[in-house]
Amino acid sequence: MPDLSVFPITQRWPAERPDQIQLYSLPTPNGVKASIMLEETGLPYEPHLIDIGKNETWGVEYLSLNPNGKIPAIIDPNGPEGKPIALFESGAILVYLAEKTGKFLPSGPAARYETLQWVFFQMAAIGPMFGQLGFFHKFAGREYEDKRPLERYVAESKRLLGVLEGRLAERAWIMGDDYTIADIATLGWVRNLVGFYEAGDLVGYGGLKHVPRWLEAGLERPAVQRGLQIPVRL
Repeated sequence: MPDLSVFPITQRWPAERPDQIQLYSLPTPNGVKASIMLEETGLPYEPHLIDIGKNETWGVEYLSLNPNGKIPAIIDPNGPEGKPIALFESGAILVYLAEKTGKFLPSGPAARYETLQWVFFQMAAIGPMFGQLGFFHKFAGREYEDKRPLERYVAESKRLLGVLEGRLAERAWIMGDDYTIADIATLGWVRNLVGFYEAGDLVGYGGLKHVPRWLEAGLERPAVQRGLQIPVRL
């Protein structure tokens, strides 16, 4: 049985099944990337709910795993060379799990790098921009008298949706016929933008054709539906 006691985070969130991947997360757009991927691959894992509303990511135990204080993070007791490995950053986790299982990331070099570029597009553009739009539209930022920040993020989010719309115009998934980690990385953010953030009208979502079709197809996947609810909110 693997000994995970060397990871201080397990003192706060003990592993009942230390032979399985330990997931530390919350079902946010970033958090569900990891849970959806784990559900899609079928890897056994144990989820731990990290309550960001209670600032649990800023405790010493969580910071020992992710010094950036963000979710998700994982510990795989069966990492490279059979040794435990701890990882944070949702994109890195997606790539790691894809390579561990040989699923949802093409093996051919050209297609692999093309997939990774769309994962990075989500990480560098869609996530930060949609997140800022949410802050200025739904959360504390909506009280600001200066509406220029909101206008900036609305315009940029609309532009990014246009990029995605163009990419999906002749493709079922971001990479074509095959569902990949590029889709897993992006689905939760688009869902959140038009759902939880209630920003669909702001960004002209109703005028899009291909993104809504792609999102609906993604949400129909059983593993996606399960992953969107994991870890279960208390």
